[in-house]
Amino acid sequence: MSQIQELERLIDEATRIVAFTGAGISTESGIPDFRSPGGIWTRYKPIDFGEFVASEEARRESWRRKIGSDRTMSKARPNRGHLALAELRRLGKLRSVITQNVDGLHQESGIPDEDVIELHGNATYAACLQCRKRYELEPIVAAFREREELPVCSRQNLAGETCGGMIKTATISFGQAMPELAMRRAHEATLTADLFLAIGSSLVVYPAAGFPTLAKEAGARLVILNREATDLDRIADLVLHAEIGPTLGGITGVSLPN
Repeated sequence: MSQIQELERLIDEATRIVAFTGAGISTESGIPDFRSPGGIWTRYKPIDFGEFVASEEARRESWRRKIGSDRTMSKARPNRGHLALAELRRLGKLRSVITQNVDGLHQESGIPDEDVIELHGNATYAACLQCRKRYELEPIVAAFREREELPVCSRQNLAGETCGGMIKTATISFGQAMPELAMRRAHEATLTADLFLAIGSSLVVYPAAGFPTLAKEAGARLVILNREATDLDRIADLVLHAEIGPTLGGITGVSLPN
């Protein structure tokens, strides 16, 4: 039996699939891995959360980088890997997607927002660090482009007082605490899985990378689909070093729309 046939068998037998996705599933949509050659972290030192809070210039630089990265991210569309997972969700096989990505492509592919657990937040909108009010990016970016105006929260309380909190893209930065609710939801979802698909992740960033091990220990079958070897290949039931979109797209029969 080939590896593809074995993956087809595992998916066919499973009823509670949980997918764990990393940057590799989105590189096929044109979004570079932050760590890969040409990725933003190879060109710029990441801005620590404490630095963002303490320094106006750090906040301005963060928004400059956001505008630069959006030239790529705004053009990205779900690829066959994203669409294949959405198809498994439509078929009732896939229960949750736990993702390290911030691009929103799983939701765009058709997976309901409530079934996508974002461990590192989401770069497609912004939020106030104080009251958590959500802000769309377009007006913030427009004001920043014109005069590098830093966004400030305008929400008013019942007394008419303005929040005035700092607004930041809704992503988790270096030095920022992992989101408790997302981590708890990811833990609970992992424990329910009978098949855990680790897709496009190097599985080196913890605590997120601990979920495949947790799934295995809880009795799930573990499949790792990644172009390169990972440290967890040794415990997986099946390892495929292959392109993600063609592999998953071929199994589920999905193709990109014309």
